[in-house]
Amino acid sequence: MSNLAGAAQRLKDKVSIITGGAQGIGLATVRKFAAEGAVVAIADMKQEAVDAAVEEVRRGVNGARVEGYRVDVTNRADVDAMAAAVKARHGRIDVLVNNAGITLDARLQKMTEAQFDKVIAVNLKGTYNCAQAVVDSMVEQGGGVILNASSVVGIYGNFGQSNYAASKFGVIGFAKTWARELGPKGIRANAICPGFIATPILHTIPDKVMAQMVDRVPMKRLGQPEEVASLYAWLASDEASYINGAVIEIAGGLTV
Repeated sequence: MSNLAGAAQRLKDKVSIITGGAQGIGLATVRKFAAEGAVVAIADMKQEAVDAAVEEVRRGVNGARVEGYRVDVTNRADVDAMAAAVKARHGRIDVLVNNAGITLDARLQKMTEAQFDKVIAVNLKGTYNCAQAVVDSMVEQGGGVILNASSVVGIYGNFGQSNYAASKFGVIGFAKTWARELGPKGIRANAICPGFIATPILHTIPDKVMAQMVDRVPMKRLGQPEEVASLYAWLASDEASYINGAVIEIAGGLTV
Protein backbone atom coordinates (compact mmCIF):
# COMPACT_ATOMS: atom_id res chain seq x y z
CA MET A 1 0.00 0.00 0.00
CA SER A 2 1.46 3.33 -1.05
CA ASN A 3 1.86 6.11 1.47
CA LEU A 4 2.07 8.72 -1.26
CA ALA A 5 -1.43 9.92 -0.49
CA GLY A 6 -0.22 11.08 2.90
CA ALA A 7 2.39 13.42 1.41
CA ALA A 8 1.78 16.96 0.17
CA GLN A 9 -0.89 16.63 -2.48
CA ARG A 10 -0.46 18.80 -5.54
CA LEU A 11 -3.77 17.75 -7.08
CA LYS A 12 -5.92 17.75 -3.95
CA ASP A 13 -9.63 17.51 -4.86
CA LYS A 14 -9.02 18.19 -8.57
CA VAL A 15 -11.63 16.22 -10.52
CA SER A 16 -9.71 14.54 -13.33
CA ILE A 17 -10.62 12.38 -16.32
CA ILE A 18 -7.91 10.13 -17.77
CA THR A 19 -8.72 8.36 -21.03
CA GLY A 20 -7.01 5.07 -21.81
CA GLY A 21 -6.58 4.87 -18.05
CA ALA A 22 -6.82 1.10 -17.59
CA GLN A 23 -3.26 0.21 -18.65
CA GLY A 24 0.23 1.47 -19.43
CA ILE A 25 0.92 5.18 -19.12
CA GLY A 26 -2.76 5.85 -18.47
CA LEU A 27 -2.91 3.54 -15.45
CA ALA A 28 0.37 4.93 -14.07
CA THR A 29 -1.16 8.40 -14.42
CA VAL A 30 -4.31 7.33 -12.58
CA ARG A 31 -2.16 6.04 -9.71
CA LYS A 32 -0.13 9.23 -9.59
CA PHE A 33 -3.15 11.52 -9.68
CA ALA A 34 -4.90 9.48 -6.97
CA ALA A 35 -1.78 9.63 -4.79
CA GLU A 36 -1.64 13.39 -5.33
CA GLY A 37 -5.18 13.77 -3.98
CA ALA A 38 -7.19 14.02 -7.20
CA VAL A 39 -10.60 12.53 -7.78
CA VAL A 40 -9.94 10.34 -10.82
CA ALA A 41 -12.31 9.02 -13.47
CA ILE A 42 -10.82 6.21 -15.56
CA ALA A 43 -12.22 6.06 -19.09
CA ASP A 44 -11.36 3.04 -21.22
CA MET A 45 -12.81 0.69 -23.82
CA LYS A 46 -13.38 -2.54 -21.90
CA GLN A 47 -15.49 -2.69 -18.75
CA GLU A 48 -13.51 -5.55 -17.21
CA ALA A 49 -10.24 -3.65 -17.68
CA VAL A 50 -11.76 -0.51 -16.17
CA ASP A 51 -13.06 -2.45 -13.16
CA ALA A 52 -9.69 -4.13 -12.62
CA ALA A 53 -7.87 -0.79 -12.81
CA VAL A 54 -10.23 0.83 -10.30
CA GLU A 55 -9.73 -2.06 -7.88
CA GLU A 56 -5.95 -2.03 -8.31
CA VAL A 57 -5.65 1.68 -7.62
CA ARG A 58 -7.96 1.51 -4.61
CA ARG A 59 -5.82 -1.30 -3.17
CA GLY A 60 -2.53 0.40 -3.98
CA VAL A 61 -3.07 4.02 -2.96
CA ASN A 62 -4.24 5.05 0.52
CA GLY A 63 -7.45 7.04 0.30
CA ALA A 64 -7.72 6.79 -3.50
CA ARG A 65 -10.86 8.32 -4.93
CA VAL A 66 -11.23 6.63 -8.28
CA GLU A 67 -14.16 5.57 -10.45
CA GLY A 68 -14.47 3.92 -13.82
CA TYR A 69 -16.39 4.46 -17.05
CA ARG A 70 -16.54 2.28 -20.15
CA VAL A 71 -15.94 4.77 -22.95
CA ASP A 72 -15.12 4.52 -26.63
CA VAL A 73 -13.60 7.94 -27.32
CA THR A 74 -14.69 7.70 -30.96
CA ASN A 75 -18.33 7.47 -29.82
CA ARG A 76 -19.53 10.95 -28.93
CA ALA A 77 -22.53 9.61 -26.99
CA ASP A 78 -20.18 7.59 -24.75
CA VAL A 79 -17.94 10.58 -24.17
CA ASP A 80 -20.78 12.99 -23.43
CA ALA A 81 -22.42 10.54 -21.03
CA MET A 82 -19.15 10.06 -19.13
CA ALA A 83 -18.47 13.80 -18.87
CA ALA A 84 -22.03 14.45 -17.73
CA ALA A 85 -21.81 11.73 -15.09
CA VAL A 86 -18.53 13.09 -13.70
CA LYS A 87 -19.95 16.63 -13.63
CA ALA A 88 -23.19 15.49 -11.97
CA ARG A 89 -21.32 13.51 -9.32
CA HIS A 90 -18.60 16.02 -8.46
CA GLY A 91 -19.92 19.38 -9.64
CA ARG A 92 -16.90 20.22 -11.79
CA ILE A 93 -14.20 18.85 -14.13
CA ASP A 94 -10.73 20.26 -13.49
CA VAL A 95 -8.38 18.14 -15.60
CA LEU A 96 -8.65 16.09 -18.80
CA VAL A 97 -5.75 13.85 -19.80
CA ASN A 98 -6.28 12.78 -23.41
CA ASN A 99 -4.16 9.64 -23.14
CA ALA A 100 -6.18 7.12 -25.21
CA GLY A 101 -4.43 6.13 -28.41
CA ILE A 102 -3.63 3.26 -30.76
CA THR A 103 -1.14 2.31 -33.46
CA LEU A 104 -1.82 0.41 -36.69
CA ASP A 105 1.47 0.69 -38.55
CA ALA A 106 2.25 0.23 -42.23
CA ARG A 107 4.29 1.94 -44.91
CA LEU A 108 2.38 4.41 -47.06
CA GLN A 109 2.29 1.99 -49.99
CA LYS A 110 0.78 -0.76 -47.82
CA MET A 111 -1.46 1.15 -45.40
CA THR A 112 -5.16 0.39 -45.75
CA GLU A 113 -7.90 2.96 -45.52
CA ALA A 114 -9.21 1.14 -42.45
CA GLN A 115 -5.84 1.41 -40.72
CA PHE A 116 -5.65 5.11 -41.45
CA ASP A 117 -9.23 5.89 -40.45
CA LYS A 118 -9.12 3.94 -37.17
CA VAL A 119 -5.97 5.64 -35.87
CA ILE A 120 -7.24 9.09 -36.83
CA ALA A 121 -10.63 8.33 -35.24
CA VAL A 122 -9.15 7.28 -31.89
CA ASN A 123 -6.10 9.50 -31.58
CA LEU A 124 -7.34 12.71 -33.20
CA LYS A 125 -11.15 12.71 -33.24
CA GLY A 126 -11.23 11.04 -29.81
CA THR A 127 -9.09 13.82 -28.36
CA TYR A 128 -11.40 16.40 -29.92
CA ASN A 129 -14.51 14.62 -28.62
CA CYS A 130 -13.25 14.49 -25.04
CA ALA A 131 -12.04 18.09 -24.98
CA GLN A 132 -15.29 19.40 -26.39
CA ALA A 133 -17.26 17.35 -23.86
CA VAL A 134 -15.52 18.99 -20.87
CA VAL A 135 -14.73 22.50 -22.10
CA ASP A 136 -18.07 24.09 -21.21
CA SER A 137 -17.70 22.92 -17.61
CA MET A 138 -14.18 24.34 -17.45
CA VAL A 139 -15.28 27.69 -18.89
CA GLU A 140 -18.22 27.82 -16.49
CA GLN A 141 -16.00 27.23 -13.44
CA GLY A 142 -13.33 29.63 -14.66
CA GLY A 143 -10.43 27.23 -15.12
CA GLY A 144 -9.13 23.82 -16.07
CA VAL A 145 -6.32 21.87 -17.68
CA ILE A 146 -6.32 19.83 -20.90
CA LEU A 147 -3.31 17.61 -21.54
CA ASN A 148 -2.88 15.85 -24.90
CA ALA A 149 -0.70 12.78 -25.39
CA SER A 150 1.38 13.36 -28.48
CA SER A 151 4.69 11.57 -29.17
CA VAL A 152 8.15 12.31 -30.47
CA VAL A 153 6.68 10.81 -33.65
CA GLY A 154 4.27 13.76 -33.61
CA ILE A 155 7.24 16.12 -34.01
CA TYR A 156 9.69 14.19 -36.17
CA GLY A 157 7.60 11.54 -37.95
CA ASN A 158 8.55 7.87 -38.13
CA PHE A 159 8.91 5.15 -40.76
CA GLY A 160 5.69 3.18 -41.21
CA GLN A 161 3.55 5.51 -39.12
CA SER A 162 1.86 7.96 -41.49
CA ASN A 163 -1.45 7.63 -39.66
CA TYR A 164 0.02 7.79 -36.14
CA ALA A 165 2.36 10.68 -36.96
CA ALA A 166 -0.49 12.67 -38.51
CA SER A 167 -2.68 12.09 -35.45
CA LYS A 168 0.07 13.06 -33.02
CA PHE A 169 1.02 16.17 -35.02
CA GLY A 170 -2.69 16.96 -34.90
CA VAL A 171 -3.08 16.83 -31.13
CA ILE A 172 -0.16 19.26 -30.83
CA GLY A 173 -2.14 21.58 -33.11
CA PHE A 174 -5.15 21.14 -30.86
CA ALA A 175 -3.15 22.04 -27.75
CA LYS A 176 -1.68 25.18 -29.31
CA THR A 177 -5.06 26.28 -30.65
CA TRP A 178 -6.88 25.63 -27.38
CA ALA A 179 -4.13 27.47 -25.49
CA ARG A 180 -4.99 30.55 -27.54
CA GLU A 181 -8.77 30.11 -27.42
CA LEU A 182 -9.12 29.05 -23.79
CA GLY A 183 -6.19 30.75 -22.06
CA PRO A 184 -8.22 33.93 -21.51
CA LYS A 185 -10.82 31.78 -19.74
CA GLY A 186 -8.30 30.34 -17.29
CA ILE A 187 -7.88 27.01 -19.10
CA ARG A 188 -4.42 25.72 -19.96
CA ALA A 189 -3.74 23.25 -22.79
CA ASN A 190 -0.43 21.47 -23.33
CA ALA A 191 0.94 18.45 -25.19
CA ILE A 192 3.53 15.94 -24.05
CA CYS A 193 5.68 13.85 -26.37
CA PRO A 194 6.96 10.56 -24.91
CA GLY A 195 9.71 8.60 -26.57
CA PHE A 196 10.35 4.90 -25.91
CA ILE A 197 8.37 4.05 -22.77
CA ALA A 198 8.31 0.59 -21.14
CA THR A 199 4.65 -0.35 -21.57
CA PRO A 200 2.92 -3.58 -22.62
CA ILE A 201 2.80 -2.35 -26.22
CA LEU A 202 6.56 -3.09 -26.44
CA HIS A 203 6.22 -6.73 -25.40
CA THR A 204 5.85 -7.85 -29.02
CA ILE A 205 9.13 -6.25 -30.09
CA PRO A 206 12.04 -8.70 -30.55
CA ASP A 207 14.92 -8.36 -28.08
CA LYS A 208 17.37 -7.37 -30.83
CA VAL A 209 15.13 -4.53 -31.98
CA MET A 210 14.54 -3.46 -28.38
CA ALA A 211 18.30 -3.28 -27.79
CA GLN A 212 18.68 -1.09 -30.87
CA MET A 213 15.92 1.20 -29.59
CA VAL A 214 17.57 1.58 -26.20
CA ASP A 215 20.93 2.26 -27.85
CA ARG A 216 19.44 5.25 -29.67
CA VAL A 217 18.57 6.92 -26.37
CA PRO A 218 21.45 8.91 -24.81
CA MET A 219 20.32 7.77 -21.35
CA LYS A 220 20.58 4.13 -22.55
CA ARG A 221 17.28 3.00 -21.08
CA LEU A 222 13.58 3.08 -21.71
CA GLY A 223 11.40 5.57 -19.93
CA GLN A 224 9.01 4.33 -17.25
CA PRO A 225 5.26 5.02 -17.31
CA GLU A 226 5.59 6.59 -13.87
CA GLU A 227 7.98 9.21 -15.28
CA VAL A 228 5.37 10.26 -17.85
CA ALA A 229 2.70 10.22 -15.13
CA SER A 230 4.80 12.59 -13.03
CA LEU A 231 4.99 15.05 -15.92
CA TYR A 232 1.21 14.90 -16.38
CA ALA A 233 0.71 15.49 -12.65
CA TRP A 234 3.01 18.49 -12.60
CA LEU A 235 1.37 20.04 -15.67
CA ALA A 236 -2.06 19.49 -14.11
CA SER A 237 -1.00 21.16 -10.87
CA ASP A 238 -0.93 24.81 -9.91
CA GLU A 239 2.89 24.58 -9.95
CA ALA A 240 2.59 24.74 -13.76
CA SER A 241 0.10 27.61 -13.71
CA TYR A 242 1.92 29.61 -16.43
CA ILE A 243 2.60 26.66 -18.75
CA ASN A 244 0.19 26.96 -21.68
CA GLY A 245 0.53 25.88 -25.30
CA ALA A 246 3.73 23.98 -24.54
CA VAL A 247 5.02 20.84 -26.26
CA ILE A 248 7.26 18.90 -23.89
CA GLU A 249 9.37 15.92 -24.89
CA ILE A 250 9.96 13.16 -22.34
CA ALA A 251 12.28 10.93 -24.28
CA GLY A 252 15.65 10.67 -22.52
CA GLY A 253 17.30 12.80 -25.18
CA LEU A 254 16.21 10.52 -28.05
CA THR A 255 15.78 13.41 -30.46
CA VAL A 256 18.94 15.35 -29.57
